[in-house]
Amino acid sequence: MMNLTDLKPAAGSTHKKKILGHGRGSGHGGSSTRGTKGQKSTSGGARASWFEGGQMPLLRRIPKRGFTNKPFRKDYACVNVGVLEIKFSGDTTVTPESLFENGLITRKTVLVKILGNGDIRKPLKIRAHKFSKQALEKINACGGTAETIKC
Repeated sequence: MMNLTDLKPAAGSTHKKKILGHGRGSGHGGSSTRGTKGQKSTSGGARASWFEGGQMPLLRRIPKRGFTNKPFRKDYACVNVGVLEIKFSGDTTVTPESLFENGLITRKTVLVKILGNGDIRKPLKIRAHKFSKQALEKINACGGTAETIKC
């Protein structure tokens, strides 16, 4: 009957463990197979893979300029009140969908801002995401209403 305790590796397939730092007689005393002197010969001598030997690291050598707010910025499609005067008749509701249908904006889903360039004389009910101060004054002066859409 065979037991697990009887199992042994084949002869010559295993090596003797290297014993470091146990005096000159062990064959691995003194510098313990690390060579003589140098950065990697002492404990704590290992460096990170990105370490460049004390040279100024690549990331710090490259110039860095400016700031970007791209992930958080909101882009608005701007439409002037003078264009609304031309494209829409009086007493109509102007929405982002109607602006898209009239070709004033490129997508239905874009945020819309109404600017005050031009004159408006028709009382329009305008629904947009943002209004400039001049646009609000001109819309209210002609009897129209400006409603802000939450985005």
